[in-house]
Amino acid sequence: MSVLEKKGAGGRGPVPEKTPGDSAGSGAPDATRTAPERARPSGRRGLPLVLNAASVALGIGLWWALAAVGFKLPTPPEVVSRAGTLIGDGTLADDALASLTRVLIGFALGTAVAIPVGFLMGWYGILRGLIEPWIQFFRTIPPLAIIPLAVVAMGIDETPKIFVIFLAAFLACVISTFQGVVNVDRTMINAARVLGAKDATIFARVVVPASTPFILVGMRVGLGSAWATLVAAELIAAQEGLGYRMQNAQLYYDLPTIFVGLITIGILGLLMDRVLLLAERKLTGWQERR
Repeated sequence: MSVLEKKGAGGRGPVPEKTPGDSAGSGAPDATRTAPERARPSGRRGLPLVLNAASVALGIGLWWALAAVGFKLPTPPEVVSRAGTLIGDGTLADDALASLTRVLIGFALGTAVAIPVGFLMGWYGILRGLIEPWIQFFRTIPPLAIIPLAVVAMGIDETPKIFVIFLAAFLACVISTFQGVVNVDRTMINAARVLGAKDATIFARVVVPASTPFILVGMRVGLGSAWATLVAAELIAAQEGLGYRMQNAQLYYDLPTIFVGLITIGILGLLMDRVLLLAERKLTGWQERR
């Protein structure tokens, strides 16, 4: 018996009473329930894009102003010029591809391991007691601190770079998945069991859908951790990559190249986050949003 079942065993969920607004024998949904599903006014649909564009323009203007008043920052035209040079000779494309490949592999592996481990920790109390102390132990150690050990144990090829990215994504996602499972409403589990559902059905039809929002949030946090770990991971004898290019530019005080790397990482991370956000909206369409 799972932890969630033990907590909810011995009691049935309350039977909801009909309210005056319910129509007996009618399949038509109540007006208040369909209100959140109504389409937003067309004037508000484009408002977030307008606000995003205004925010970007304001940020660039502030950056330009800081560079103009004496801060040691390259101006936007200098960064655009350097980006054009790096794009023209293919350097930026090669570096972006190398970094994106490392992040995608590490993030995919970390997520693929974190989700089942999180489910097992939340569903079975014995496994939670065995695994959780190790998860909490490694969660307090920054993945960057693992780099020396990874180099000694795995060499200086791609393996240690991907491993530290994997670790960052795994630790962020496994905790969120675990919390999603333990926070499943016990009333839903009790109701499914009263209706005759078996363990596998309860897990697949109740626990997994209810945990999906937590999993996707954990994936978004893990994605940010993966990109944050990338620059340090590419210190391990890398020959290409955005982090490597930025570290190399630091030696020559090449600020425009550093800014190109930072902006490229930010854009790639933002695009990947938007993909996850789109997946979240598709998979959790039943969830009410503001």
